[in-house]
Amino acid sequence: MAQQEGVVGKKKLQDLAAEVCPRQLLDEDTEELLMQLADDFIDSVVTSSCQLAAHRKSSTLEASDLQLHLERSWNINIPGFSNSDASRQQKKALPTEAHKQRVALIKKSKR
Repeated sequence: MAQQEGVVGKKKLQDLAAEVCPRQLLDEDTEELLMQLADDFIDSVVTSSCQLAAHRKSSTLEASDLQLHLERSWNINIPGFSNSDASRQQKKALPTEAHKQRVALIKKSKR
């Protein structure tokens, strides 16, 4: 039975391993496992990104869908595609003076 090559083929995987550690060789089981992990990761990212596109009521998958999934689910930021849109950035609201006074009053009453 012929083994189907996934997204990352054995040759590419061996090249990547050689870049990281030139003297280390991958055995066949390790190669198969890493190829399966890569395929599963790609499948997960594409599926979730398509769901995000559908949520936008779009039939087109855009880079922003992939970017959002990778950032939120895997904490992966892609250089050049960083989300610089201020409306999407979550900033912690600064407490108002009234809030600070209420907190101080609560702390004082606990003493």
